[in-house]
Amino acid sequence: MADHMIIASGRSNRQVISAAQNIADKIKSKFNIISRTEGKEQGDWVLIDSGDVIIHIFRPEVREFYQLEKMWLSDKIDES
Repeated sequence: MADHMIIASGRSNRQVISAAQNIADKIKSKFNIISRTEGKEQGDWVLIDSGDVIIHIFRPEVREFYQLEKMWLSDKIDES
């Protein structure tokens, strides 16, 4: 796991790919961390793994489908 997770959206495949590349480049130049990326070829969902921080960049439809935010909502469980 990671210490932090960031979830973001781009409006198109091209925007998702561009944002992912830009973020990975900034992480490398500012922190000297080479991030692993997955999904850049399709551009629907790009995952950037930089160790302590995981970044997900989605197209809106894909983000809505997977709803990762729901996984990290409060851990309140109805025990009734």
